[in-house]
Amino acid sequence: MKSSRLVSILLLLQTRGRMTAAQLAEELEVSVRTVYRDVEALGAAGVPLYGDAGHAGGYRLLDGYRTRLTGLTAGEAEALFLAGVPGPAAALGLGPVLAAAQLKVRAALPTELRAHADRISGRFHLDAPGWYADADEVPCLHAVADAVWNNRVLHIAYRRWREPTDVRRRLEPYGLVLKAGRWYAVAGPGPRTYRVDQILGLTASEEEFTRPDDFDLAAYWTAHQRGFHERLYRAVAVVRLAPGVTLGRPVTVDGPPDTDGWIQATVPIESLDHAHGEFLRLGTDIEVLEPVELRRRIARTAAELAERYGNSADLGGD
Repeated sequence: MKSSRLVSILLLLQTRGRMTAAQLAEELEVSVRTVYRDVEALGAAGVPLYGDAGHAGGYRLLDGYRTRLTGLTAGEAEALFLAGVPGPAAALGLGPVLAAAQLKVRAALPTELRAHADRISGRFHLDAPGWYADADEVPCLHAVADAVWNNRVLHIAYRRWREPTDVRRRLEPYGLVLKAGRWYAVAGPGPRTYRVDQILGLTASEEEFTRPDDFDLAAYWTAHQRGFHERLYRAVAVVRLAPGVTLGRPVTVDGPPDTDGWIQATVPIESLDHAHGEFLRLGTDIEVLEPVELRRRIARTAAELAERYGNSADLGGD
């Protein structure tokens, strides 16, 4: 455990530059006193690092020092090759770069770890898009990615779902996100989120913008997803669910199962129309209790279906 932590300290200082003992302790989830001891151990091992006192102080490596140690474990090597998703890399024009990087990493691995990595590559393949959705055409993806990388302003023609549908926007693209096979651009001002496949055309400007130092793409996307679900599910329904039935989203269970194993739960819903279609697909494995209007609509639909199809015996059933 300690040797792994020493490697982590060395690599953190190598990649981030000066870090305080408190920052290292937070990153490694240990005490500051433990960091002090680890730094002393690194110094005793001949690693050229030093500490500066004061408010702007911290530990850093001697300028120009680089370690050749990767510290890769078998699990980390496996994860590296599992994380290299060729589809998105190719979409960004990085397919050959990814292949070359994996080749170099593979060549540098010890024989045992190389075997682990090869086994992962041969047994797992990641394909992000769903079965029933064709891959989006994203002809503007390369240009957007280039603008993200070089902090260049984009002027785009964009198609959105509400009127007016076709609009023009000036974007300061902060990052790209791939979600369920679909690319999204996160851009200022705002920032706001744009589907890249809905960009009808763009002009890459020579104008540069300053990306906010405190902008965190992963944190923004997490908050955006949370806000999306909060905006999407604006009402609730109270239902009874048969044993083992799930709805694909969190529900609040209202008490223990009944004698038949059914549970009563409060379920977030998008709208009465959406819930009507979604719940009907579950057939007799769900009973809507509230809202009353939704219960009545499903009852009317069930009655109309019964009238249309009649007795099963009339259809040649057993």
